[in-house]
Amino acid sequence: MTAVAIDGPAGAGKSTAARAAAKRLGYIYVDTGAMYRAVGVRMLALGISPKESGRVEEALKGLSVSLRFTEEGQRVLLNGEDVTGLIRTPEASRAASDFSALPCVRSFLLGLQQDLAKTNSVVMDGRDVGTVVLPWAQVKIFLTASPEERARRRHQELLEKGEAPSYEEILSDMLARDYQDSHREIAPLRPASDAVLLDSTGLTLDEVVERIVGLVRKKEA
Repeated sequence: MTAVAIDGPAGAGKSTAARAAAKRLGYIYVDTGAMYRAVGVRMLALGISPKESGRVEEALKGLSVSLRFTEEGQRVLLNGEDVTGLIRTPEASRAASDFSALPCVRSFLLGLQQDLAKTNSVVMDGRDVGTVVLPWAQVKIFLTASPEERARRRHQELLEKGEAPSYEEILSDMLARDYQDSHREIAPLRPASDAVLLDSTGLTLDEVVERIVGLVRKKEA
């Protein structure tokens, strides 16, 4: 089994690149951020704040988050319900960042993520995959891009979905998310000491995927 860990800030294109690289390699793609989004969406629906760690821990006892791998890609199930479409909103993104800072939430999802990598060759992306979730991963990549580039990509993505967000608001949210993710006490966003830094600013998706696949093939050789 080969594990590829791809970390990086919000909007760096981790999920898109990781998904494409996994397809090229014949590996399973695991989006850890989607799991945190699912937990965040559930907590918001229950009216629970990230500051109420006791209520969060209690709610996790009756929660099931799982992944289903299909021809179309990864689907996220929350208590058996497919919530893949529901978790791709700015609110879900902020909730993921807020609730992922809680030790009980990270512990809740850690076992599932590690089990997937122990039984399959995976490309897994997130914020702390190379540093915490899969410290034994054979290939570790820290994928980043300038905040302005990341905000531009997210803005375009939302416009294509028929939404009309403000670029300035997206950039502001992204900078706030960067600060929160890199300064949290539990598993802060940072490159693993043995990670390859890959800046995607100015690169096409195909170029990013080619570099990821090249690093994996080199390690396999």
